[in-house]
Amino acid sequence: MEQKKRSSFSSRIGFVLAAAGSAVGLGNLWRFPYLAARYGGGIFLLVYLILALTFGFSLMITEIAIGRKTRLSCIGAYKALDKRFGFLGWLAAFVPFIITPYYCVIGGWVMKYLFTFISGNALEAADNGGFFSNFIGYDAGSLSSTIFSFNGPTPWFILFVLATTIVVIFGVEKGIEKASRIMMPILAILAVVIAIYSLTIPGALQGLKYYILPDFSQFSVSTVLGAMGQMFYSMSLAMGIMITYGSYMQKENLLEHSVTQIEIFDTLFAFVAGLMIIPAVIAFNGGDPSQVNSGPGLMFITLPMVFDSMKFGTIIGAVFFLLVLFAALTSSISLMETLVSVLMDKAHMKRKTATIAITASCLIIGMLSCLGYGPWATITIIGMQFLDFFDFISNSVLMPIVALLTCILIGHVVGTKVIADEVKEGAGSFHREKLHRVMVRWVAPVMLAAILASELATKVFHLFTI
Repeated sequence: MEQKKRSSFSSRIGFVLAAAGSAVGLGNLWRFPYLAARYGGGIFLLVYLILALTFGFSLMITEIAIGRKTRLSCIGAYKALDKRFGFLGWLAAFVPFIITPYYCVIGGWVMKYLFTFISGNALEAADNGGFFSNFIGYDAGSLSSTIFSFNGPTPWFILFVLATTIVVIFGVEKGIEKASRIMMPILAILAVVIAIYSLTIPGALQGLKYYILPDFSQFSVSTVLGAMGQMFYSMSLAMGIMITYGSYMQKENLLEHSVTQIEIFDTLFAFVAGLMIIPAVIAFNGGDPSQVNSGPGLMFITLPMVFDSMKFGTIIGAVFFLLVLFAALTSSISLMETLVSVLMDKAHMKRKTATIAITASCLIIGMLSCLGYGPWATITIIGMQFLDFFDFISNSVLMPIVALLTCILIGHVVGTKVIADEVKEGAGSFHREKLHRVMVRWVAPVMLAAILASELATKVFHLFTI
């Protein structure tokens, strides 16, 4: 009965745009450019491309096939394949439960910057970090005054959550698919426009050469681990999203072809994000790629300064943050939908009830990250603010574990034939079946174990050296 009532995307292009929208997010826009700059530019780009076409493809097609085969959210899907792995579904669902609240906090930051540029106050944002620090660390003295002031992050966080909720509450076809059909083409056009403009900046050519020409002397194990980690996070893997979207995919749609389109779109967007940012920042810093700094500093401190130095910088900045807002929304929608799908499947809630419940939990938990740099800045977990801790646990610990256990389940318990048969349904063939089998059974588990070990070792080293 549950499967008969399950929603579905109306077409393959609707599914591809929604899944690509999930994959294209904040990770592409700030994480990819700074990792490319850190690990050698062109050589990082080359390694990333190879891994996306092998490692990323194999994990993504596995998750989407699991969802389409079982027609269930991640909690039910893993259990349907093997009851002993039912716990893995809960672990996978816990990832978006952790990520969604703090991701919406960052989405709220983007809204604030978009409003700042549109209102003509771009110069305020270009003060070398003062504006950003004052904004996220805003403390009006009392908790109520802090929460309700638009000078701080909380109202913007709430607005972003509500924008996500509105799309999800309308459902798969009328909400997620319709929003993706509108936002994804606009997002692509804006990205290309900004990238072209960025390349016209004096000095940008040096940054372009660094970004696209591989320097094999820069190749190292760190380059591979960095590219692998970015690809892994960028494609929305190991958090139940692709299983959930796969469960909405119609059986007659060509699965392998769809996954290929998603990975091409995601990889192209990551490449264009690098074109938007790396040449401009390197030109701004006099040819120094090391200044493409990591994390929020790149998007909310460095780039406003770059825009301020440009002709028409206020307009370009406004367009850029509109692009970032769309990218953030398409990802937050997929995160919330994964959680809503779990409640609909396991608690048999109606969509509106489930969406309201997830929205409420997101608002409550998100307050920790929202106020974690302001009134609650003195509260830390293993030396990290709330947002940093949630990001570390989800991205560096839980996601590699979920992906690793998924590879073990498919590669060594139920067998890769289960996935291959699902891919062949409606298509008759699986062109990269051998690649998939080798990657899932042997290569991907080793890579995932390396990512997990590297992240944990880095964190432990940091804890003992502070």
